[in-house]
Amino acid sequence: MEEIFKKYPLIKYQNVPRGTFIDFENFISMLLKKNEEINVISKKSANNDIIRERHIVDSLQIIDFIDLNGINITDIGSGGGMPGIIISIMIKNMKKNLKVNLYEKSHHKSLFLRKVSRDLRLNTEVLQKNIFEEKNLESGTIMARAFKPLPVVLGLVDENFKKYKNLILFMGKDGNKILEETLDSWDFDFEKKKSITSEDSFLLNIKNIKKKNKN
Repeated sequence: MEEIFKKYPLIKYQNVPRGTFIDFENFISMLLKKNEEINVISKKSANNDIIRERHIVDSLQIIDFIDLNGINITDIGSGGGMPGIIISIMIKNMKKNLKVNLYEKSHHKSLFLRKVSRDLRLNTEVLQKNIFEEKNLESGTIMARAFKPLPVVLGLVDENFKKYKNLILFMGKDGNKILEETLDSWDFDFEKKKSITSEDSFLLNIKNIKKKNKN
């Protein structure tokens, strides 16, 4: 167990249950195997160390923003399971009874997400649907990583979710510029948290989204 723990130096001081790391390693094995059949992640990042840092650690750092007292969490574009599967693993090992809804249009990626969920005994529901076509949705935390531009995600949440607690997004090197431009058209409360995996990136915790009226 100590050897596995050493593979995650960036989360050495994070409050992560140790059993979580075994699930992470099993997930990496499943991801690499599936990636030989389809491009779940890019071929150049299909490496154990890169997956650990770029995908797993990057995803799990949002845990402090997640509403752990709600009924469910929604990943609106799960892809290969980042952050949805990673957060599901965290929740399982934290002994929280929260379901994570994973929206993914791709048939093949949806099958992969279901297999991972079964094998790792995660409390998820994989929805092979176009999230933009779903209406009157309800969620605790909503999250998205490498999904759509900020204004598009805000529009989606504002129009398609009738109830939610907060929205968590991953912002890259142009994040501050994008945020500033988006605030011209949207009102929302937000909190920023520096990323532990990239000097140029940050996390954005958003609440109370409202479209500004243009006169």
